[in-house]
Amino acid sequence: MGKVTGFLEFARLEEAAEAPQSRKKHWKEFVVHLTDEQASVQGARCMDCGIPFCNNGCPVNNVIPDFNDLVYRQDWKNALEVLHSTNNFPEFTGRVCPAPCEAACTLNINSDPVGIKSIEHKIIDKGWEEGWVVPQPPRVKTGKTVAVVGSGPAGLAAAQQLARAGHEVTVFEKNDRVGGLLRYGIPDFKMEKSHIDRRVAQMQAEGVKFRTGVLVCARPVTGVTNWAQETVDPQQLLRDFDAIVIAGGAEQPRDLPVPGRQLKGVHFAMEFLPQQNKVVAGDRVPEQIMAAGKHVVVIGGGDTGSDCVGTSNRHGARSVTQWELLPQPPATENKELTWPYWPVKLRTSSSHEEGVERDWAVTTKRFNDDGQGNVRSLTAARVEWKKDPVTGQQKMVEVEGSEFEVPADLVLFAMGFVAPVPAVLESFGVEKDGRGNVRATTEGAGCYKTSVDKVFAAGDMRRGQSLVVWAIREGRQCARAVDEFLMGSSTLPR
Repeated sequence: MGKVTGFLEFARLEEAAEAPQSRKKHWKEFVVHLTDEQASVQGARCMDCGIPFCNNGCPVNNVIPDFNDLVYRQDWKNALEVLHSTNNFPEFTGRVCPAPCEAACTLNINSDPVGIKSIEHKIIDKGWEEGWVVPQPPRVKTGKTVAVVGSGPAGLAAAQQLARAGHEVTVFEKNDRVGGLLRYGIPDFKMEKSHIDRRVAQMQAEGVKFRTGVLVCARPVTGVTNWAQETVDPQQLLRDFDAIVIAGGAEQPRDLPVPGRQLKGVHFAMEFLPQQNKVVAGDRVPEQIMAAGKHVVVIGGGDTGSDCVGTSNRHGARSVTQWELLPQPPATENKELTWPYWPVKLRTSSSHEEGVERDWAVTTKRFNDDGQGNVRSLTAARVEWKKDPVTGQQKMVEVEGSEFEVPADLVLFAMGFVAPVPAVLESFGVEKDGRGNVRATTEGAGCYKTSVDKVFAAGDMRRGQSLVVWAIREGRQCARAVDEFLMGSSTLPR
């Protein structure tokens, strides 16, 4: 693939980005995609490795060597066609996917991997710039109707595939705008929402209908991002549609029930982040949770925690601290042990570069009151992870005498999500697995089908908290399963 000796001749080139102190002053994207020539050189680094492990490393199984070769040859239109053959929304993944494909790149064994994500980013941006991304309405309508509940990446992927198969598709979204956690969760500085808007316009031209502000549940729910103005009982959908895809998120956040949890200023990340998304969109948010002038402590070391760091810095926080319960990972992985799998190693995000004090192996013991019901500080302790001699499991042990206190005017929980909202699944009557997700298989006959007739599930609601790219994969595969259910067979790609 690419130039036969390209991997020997050319170095990996990272995408350019605006300087941290400058980009903290706005909410726009600050990463610049490669030029045509730069992308061609990066495509040339793709080696003729024989077995392209990157394909399996990518959850949607992007045909990476092929589009790398096409980019090297400057055949952009065909590169876009290859990219779209497996991925409905490469402008999402090209911005926010952590790129497991690059970890699996054969060149990554002893060198820097091919910049696959940056090439994907360039291909789709060029496709939009050139006007090559156009609606693909079906030639023939089937007369079948499908309801898709949730407009995140899984729901959108399923809806687009089913509409292109000729079905009448209606997407139900509880929030006031389409996009799920892409819209209300990922900060605009990582992905501007215009990318969602133009895909929605494309899908509408393909026949997809969107109903926003509609919660599909037998009763209203609280505790999640929800701007619904209307509630629709799932039983009504079962009467009105030939098939239903439930593709909402795993929106039940992991809590931290320690003393002082009830104090003002202690919030879930998903109370904090969506408000800023709405403000950037031009909405007024009364009593918005603000980090300006405050000591902010973010509990949780993943992507959501990183997003809280970047948002707090843009608010003008006095200080930002991020804690992780697990030990600090190594700076580099042992590639002989981990390749081609996703390695555990220290990862520094763009938000971390903008300013944060990070710490590991820390447990939160209590939140301290200022005497007026507000959090003023946080008491924590160091922990060690030791193997249990009986079970062999790693167990957390507090280090004696390691307690310490830090100032905290705003505490944000970013410790992940445990399951979908139970009330929604109970309203549909679907069987749940041991983790509280919808029980549905992904292989064989009846894949993605729930225990309730006509009801299918995909994305985080089925597999639990995961990546955008996994959601797109499941949405596409689920769409094929629904098409087979409705028509007896399907020509949609799996």
